[in-house]
Amino acid sequence: MVIAWLVLGVVLVAFELHHMAFYALFAAAGAFAAAIVSIFLPEAYALQVGAAVVIAGVGIVAIRPWMSQSMHRRQDGARLGRGVHGTLVGEEVLTLDTVGDARHLGHVKLAGERWLASSGSGQPIPADTMVLVTAVNGTTLTVWPVDGGHPPIELPDPEGDQP
Repeated sequence: MVIAWLVLGVVLVAFELHHMAFYALFAAAGAFAAAIVSIFLPEAYALQVGAAVVIAGVGIVAIRPWMSQSMHRRQDGARLGRGVHGTLVGEEVLTLDTVGDARHLGHVKLAGERWLASSGSGQPIPADTMVLVTAVNGTTLTVWPVDGGHPPIELPDPEGDQP
């Protein structure tokens, strides 16, 4: 059972490294605690599960809010991101590649994560342009250039049709 708890813990840590929401991290800590209990009490499954739940719960309730707040602030105290969905509106972000309309999605970097984005103006926005998030539709952000102007660029047709 020790190996099962350790594998679960490692999988949860890997998941956390991808998402950085600090839930899976504490679930992993709980799995590691259960692994320690299973070393000494290999047949006490209820105690192992109880240790996992208690450690994960304490971490999520007591430590996660502090860690999340710390990770979302820069060294100078400025806030990096405002949270999820509706509170993303108003954030200034940088385009990572060309951002076009709904058929030509691009990407922006927001709070250290890569997000799908579409141009609110319908005009393509080149890479490395500061944009403002104006709406959130599922996991796709609608963005507008901060400076209001950008050089015109053309996007390739996804179906490969040439005019």
